[in-house]
Amino acid sequence: MLDNFDKLNLQMRILIATAISLLFFIPYSYFFAPVKEAPLKESTSMERAEQQAAPQTSSSPKEGQVSSVAMAETSPSKDIIATVQGSHFRLEIDSLGRIAQVYLKDAKFLKEQKELPLLAPLSSLRPLEVRFSDATTNKEAFAKSYYSDRDLVEIRNTPETLTLTQELEGFKLTKKLTFYPDGNYDLEVETSGSQKRFFLSPGARPIAESDKFAFNGVVLKESGGTIHTAEDGDAKKDEIFEGARFVASVDRYYTTLFFVKEPQGLRVVISKNAEKNPEPFVEALDHLKLSGYIGAKDFRLLESIYPSLTDVVEYGFITFFAKPLFLLLDWLYKFCGNWGWAIVLLTLVVRIILFPLTYKGMVSMQKLKDIAPKMKEIQEKYKGDPQKLQVHMMELYKKHGANPMGGCLPLLLQMPIFFAIYRVLYNAIELKGADWILWINDLSVMDPYFILPILMGASMFLQQHLTPTTFTDPMQEKVFKFLPLIFTFFFVTFPSGLVLYWFVSNVFSIAQQLFINKTLEAKKRAAAAKPSGLSD
Repeated sequence: MLDNFDKLNLQMRILIATAISLLFFIPYSYFFAPVKEAPLKESTSMERAEQQAAPQTSSSPKEGQVSSVAMAETSPSKDIIATVQGSHFRLEIDSLGRIAQVYLKDAKFLKEQKELPLLAPLSSLRPLEVRFSDATTNKEAFAKSYYSDRDLVEIRNTPETLTLTQELEGFKLTKKLTFYPDGNYDLEVETSGSQKRFFLSPGARPIAESDKFAFNGVVLKESGGTIHTAEDGDAKKDEIFEGARFVASVDRYYTTLFFVKEPQGLRVVISKNAEKNPEPFVEALDHLKLSGYIGAKDFRLLESIYPSLTDVVEYGFITFFAKPLFLLLDWLYKFCGNWGWAIVLLTLVVRIILFPLTYKGMVSMQKLKDIAPKMKEIQEKYKGDPQKLQVHMMELYKKHGANPMGGCLPLLLQMPIFFAIYRVLYNAIELKGADWILWINDLSVMDPYFILPILMGASMFLQQHLTPTTFTDPMQEKVFKFLPLIFTFFFVTFPSGLVLYWFVSNVFSIAQQLFINKTLEAKKRAAAAKPSGLSD
């Protein structure tokens, strides 16, 4: 029985060590390639009427229900009535007073194109789109064009204002926009002449960095500070939130969002479309004031606009731990001025913090290796008597201070840290376009020459060679020897920032293992030099 237990323990350590990387990285290897959005075909007027709808609430605001009201037959997105030019972005507004497209100009976001478009070309839901709960008003609103007081707005160092107006039956709808150099804006919407309940949307999520493994959907911060998420393809029902601090449509790196600084917050309706994707709206009666932003989920930029917006960068269930890790990485970047070296320093900090756990695990594995011959003798001697076998094995463990689970527990405790770092490096747009040394020009994409994955695999092989093992199954030993090759294959497509972290982590592990091996060897020599009467 105990023989089987020891084999199981060894298998557990191998499987957990493997799972730490495979559990988090194999899915990423499969999902890493950005999703290429299928070309959206031009829809007919009838199809558009069926696809686009306005959310509608009941007479009681607290018991609002969301339903569909068909839109008018229109195709306004091709008619641009105003353009906003900033040093970092260009924004186009269509004849329905919506943001038709946003282009980023910063070199770090670009590949071969001169500007990076963020929004889907024919997306049914655009930023600043207004819908009415009244079906007749809604149909009229999508049939009449807005007019703008300026056709070109150039933003340099100071904010610039643009006013959009739509004349409807019995009232006038006005949108007053004040744009800032960073890409954020203030917005005031008013329906003068008649009180009308309307819904304003920050738009569907950007599609510039669609990744199946990243979170794509809506992120909302509730009045109490709780973060609520609704993922594309998984929206189950229409939801209403009172007093929301912000509501954001996001992909891996980019967002379009609304927020308010006032304590009353926003009344947000998250509807679902036919594809079960969430569609966010802010509900208002007659008048609405809020702020917005469209662009990269850059942590420091979001913080400078409004500190609460840093929660738009979503790390999943590990956010509570991943966010402080990013702040540490950001601080290290400010210290050294390079994201690659910041990752190296972060790895060093993590290895130092984990050293006590690592040390215990490595020492435990070394002790198990040292007593392996005695374990085999006891197993052979008492193989027909499980009870005596168990008693003598426990005495052996106790005498030599060996713990059969000692190498397993530290790995389990390290898993949340490993996963948090993975999420940080995967979601940090700060790594996009960030170079490191020589051939690494972008830490957010794979190494073009496969140098880092090969170095990672070689370091893993060396670490494996130095780490004590107690294999009794030849097949297990063969599989174990092939792991560096298998991991190298998987790491080929990973972002070079992630591969850099694991390569440097392996290097530090090798240094720790050499130190521990040397320390234990010195202890053995000291014990052997003792007079026989004083030895254990």
